Amino acid sequence: MKSSPHHILRACFGYDTFRDHQQDIIEAVLAGKDVFVLMPTGSGKSICYQIPAIIRSGVGLVISPLIALMQDQVTALRQNGIEAEYLNSSLSSHAADQVERRVLLGETDILYVAPEKLSTEKFQRFLTRIQISLFAIDEAHCVSQWGHDFRPEYLKVREATRQFPEVPQMALTATA
Repeated sequence: MKSSPHHILRACFGYDTFRDHQQDIIEAVLAGKDVFVLMPTGSGKSICYQIPAIIRSGVGLVISPLIALMQDQVTALRQNGIEAEYLNSSLSSHAADQVERRVLLGETDILYVAPEKLSTEKFQRFLTRIQISLFAIDEAHCVSQWGHDFRPEYLKVREATRQFPEVPQMALTATA
């Protein structure tokens, strides 16, 4: 392990203590367990996958439905000295190739991808070439076929992650 959760919480995020349940969630993921996280908006769900992704070897893969959210998360992480990238339809082919190169070189702790990207055959081949520290399905309520936020591509997430049974998976939402 690279460092302790408390050290990263202080050094990278500027907090002295964890909020309710964050530490238990982080420790479960670090122990290799799958976790479902239901916490209110603004309660620190992102830290629950960001810290384990930094500590565990490899890249933390975060499936996120919104390009703007990915961009905001990556900007904030980089400002905190964390190597983060995103791959989505907003990037040119050249820019996406550069992101993939940095991931292959082990220069990325956290990679945000849209569910549409995750389900492509090309990206599935890419995943077999990297070490994945965890899968985090952000805004997991988008999986529900009954909700107004349903995204059919989220149904393919399980298919995509099935080839990595040893990698812990997290589903995070404020709405269940």
